Order: sequence, then C-alpha cells, then structure tokens
Amino acid sequence: MSLLTPTIRPSVVARLNPVAKLAVALIVSCALLLSIDWVSAGVALLLEAGLLLWCGLSARQFWLRTAPVWIAAPMAAITTVLYGEDSGALLRQFGFISVTEGSAQLGLAIGLRVLAIGLPGIVLLATTDPTDLADGLAQVLRLPARFVLGGLAGLRLVGMFIEDWHSLTLARRARGVGDGGGPRGAARRFFGPAFSLLVISVRRGSKLATAMEARGFGSDEPRTWARPSRVRAADAVLVGIGFAIAGIAIGVAVWAETWSFILA
Repeated sequence: MSLLTPTIRPSVVARLNPVAKLAVALIVSCALLLSIDWVSAGVALLLEAGLLLWCGLSARQFWLRTAPVWIAAPMAAITTVLYGEDSGALLRQFGFISVTEGSAQLGLAIGLRVLAIGLPGIVLLATTDPTDLADGLAQVLRLPARFVLGGLAGLRLVGMFIEDWHSLTLARRARGVGDGGGPRGAARRFFGPAFSLLVISVRRGSKLATAMEARGFGSDEPRTWARPSRVRAADAVLVGIGFAIAGIAIGVAVWAETWSFILA
C-alpha cells in the first residue's frame, strides 16, 4: 500500500529503497533553493519529467495527486509578478500595481521552482509503502525505533481521516446540520466536522499509544525487523541521477548567467 493509494501498480521507482527516493528529493530541493532563477528550475523540471514516466502512476492518478502543486505554482507566480520587487523595464501598470521585467522573471522562477520541488516529492511519496519507509529509516539511517514506529502509526491513520471526514459529512447532512447557503452555512459545514474530527483523532491517538505501549513498542530493548532494508546498486544509481539533475541545472544556470546565489 502506498502513502496515498493502495492501487498504485508496481514500477521501477516503487521497488527502490525509500531512503534513496527521499535522498533524491532532498538533493534536488536543496540545489534549487540555492538560487532563484528560472533557468535552473526549468532545466530541473525538464529532467525530472523524464523520470516521472517510470513512477508507475496512471495519467489520472498523477494529475489527481499533483493537482495542489499545479494550483499553487501559478498562484505563487502571479502573486510574485504583481507584488514582487520592481526591477528593469516597466511592462504593465494597473493602478498602484506595476509589472516589470524583474518581477516577471522572478514570478516565472518561483512558479517553476514550486513545480520542480513539489512534483517529485508527491510522486515519490505516492510510490512508497509506509512500512518500507519505516524499515529504511530505522535500518539504513539508524533513526530511533520509537520515533520511526510512531511516525509509521501516524501515516497509517492518514487514510482513516479521509473516511472519517466523509462519514461525518454524510451524518450531519442526514440530520440537517449545517444546512443553508452563504458564508455562515459554509463555515458550519466546515468547522463542525473539523472539530468532531479533532476529537476523534485525539481519542484514537490515545488508544493507539496505549495499545502500542502494551505490545512493547516503547521498550528500550534493541528491536528486530521482519523485513530487511538494504541499499542496492539501483538505489545508488537513483541517488546519482539526483546529483546529476542538480548539477546540470546549476551548471546550465551558471552558463546562462542567470545563477544568483541567494546568500551572496
């Protein structure tokens, strides 16, 4: 089962070690955060597009899971274009809002950067089983077992939140709670189930913590793991591809003279 759906078909990326996929996402993200220019972000996004074809997601699954990123990127770009720092020639003037060449390039860079950082992270999580991720964090990265198991238990409950929200919405609709239009009705329909879901989550978390403690998950004794997590040659290749994407993106930006180190 993946973090987002149990119906992801097996793929080359899905069979790789989750630690390697996490490392690739961090490498590319750190490289893109060193500078705010559209060339490095565009090159990285173009190189990542070829790898996304191997993720095993169908077109519908890909667009549904990455929809928030496709919405956030244009909004961030437009906001930066309209309200970013003015520099260069003036392109448009809307009252007190001015659009210049500098703000337009900065908006393009921000939008591409959101896509280049967000898309790989979502796709890699969609092809990662929570248990495999926990095995990798504990066995490869040597993180504390209590922290890893607590995180795994939390990830397993994410899917239940969606089901609880749907059930609460249907129950309130059947009782006629939160009916009515306008902002007040919309607020009731949102904050009512949200508070109920918060109460359910606290109670469920307390019961889960007690059950895990009773089963010895909080013990300080060294743990054993049912499934070994190993870093193989394919995982090293994936990490190398991540370094290559970061290096090529930075190299092309430096060659195009658009690279601007943010700490300089």
